[in-house]
Amino acid sequence: MKIVIATDSFKESLTAPQACAAIQRGFAKIAPNVQYVQVPMADGGEGTAAALVSACGGEWVNVRVSDPLGRQVLAKYGVLPNGTAVMEMAEAAGLHLLTLAERNLMKTSTYGVGEMIADALGRGIKRIILGIGGSATNDGGAGMAQALGFRLLDKAGRDLPRGGAALRYLAAVNMSSSLYELDGCEIVVACDVVNPLCGDSGASAVFGKQKGANTQMIRELDTALTNFADVLARNGTDFRDEAGSGAAGGLGFGLRALLGAQLRSGIDIVLEITELANKISGADLVITGEGCMDGQTTFGKVPLGVLRVAQEYGVPVVGLAGSVADVDELYALGFAAVFPSIDRVASLPDVLANAEQNVERTARAIAAIWAL
Repeated sequence: MKIVIATDSFKESLTAPQACAAIQRGFAKIAPNVQYVQVPMADGGEGTAAALVSACGGEWVNVRVSDPLGRQVLAKYGVLPNGTAVMEMAEAAGLHLLTLAERNLMKTSTYGVGEMIADALGRGIKRIILGIGGSATNDGGAGMAQALGFRLLDKAGRDLPRGGAALRYLAAVNMSSSLYELDGCEIVVACDVVNPLCGDSGASAVFGKQKGANTQMIRELDTALTNFADVLARNGTDFRDEAGSGAAGGLGFGLRALLGAQLRSGIDIVLEITELANKISGADLVITGEGCMDGQTTFGKVPLGVLRVAQEYGVPVVGLAGSVADVDELYALGFAAVFPSIDRVASLPDVLANAEQNVERTARAIAAIWAL
């Protein structure tokens, strides 16, 4: 018998590899002689690089970069055996790097993301996969471009300061000084949202408030991003309305417009690189999950991606999550069963602290039912 375990991380408690391992331990207490295949998963957000390094093998590279406010921080990215670099923008420009009082989208910058890319280019890497969830920025990727040698100039020919607000003064982008190593480098962006750059559904309006922006700031930032798009559109191509351009405060737009990056669904990228289909082929059961499975699972989350692959091979899929809601919707998608791992009323700190043993215990219970 072959069982594939392909879960996302359980937010704030378990990484994807830890969750997969806990499920296998629990299942093996009932079915020790089964062939288990662990495939840690992610959807382009937090944990994508770790999932790919764990699933494919690889090594970590540490690099000092600028955080959203220009302070030095230690970031890391993975390099897979085939030479592909896997990064997360949040390592350099993530919201978790700032206190609540420091959140200021007018000033925060993706400069450190460009420094990570430059480091990889300097190592001869020619393919980069970049997850862009969890940003603390709204600069359209302008800071990233500046770190890679692009000059963003005002009407007087002066370089703009970092931050989203400065883009309202942008008059021209000089690309001639950008790093020559960018030529021939393929950049694939793992997006977890499909928003455009500007307008009511854009980066500023939809995500600005949760990053500390007030109504006036959101208006000014949207105007600034619109000007950024207008300036770049003079080159003949306008990417502001492409799905994913508004991801990570418009970083998706900057990567697409300036670096020619591909914007793709994060889960699709992970499914492809981990070769999950090949691993599910011939399996008897697939177990997937994440911290919470509910109606949002239908919107490109890991469990749905895993389910769709398993359905192609006629393999039943069981979901295991910290909490479960909208069960009827999940069953309608085709899950054979869905189990919550939280077994009692408890405080959030208690739930997070006991996540590993809860997942292992629930996996054991699922195995006992499976063995009947």
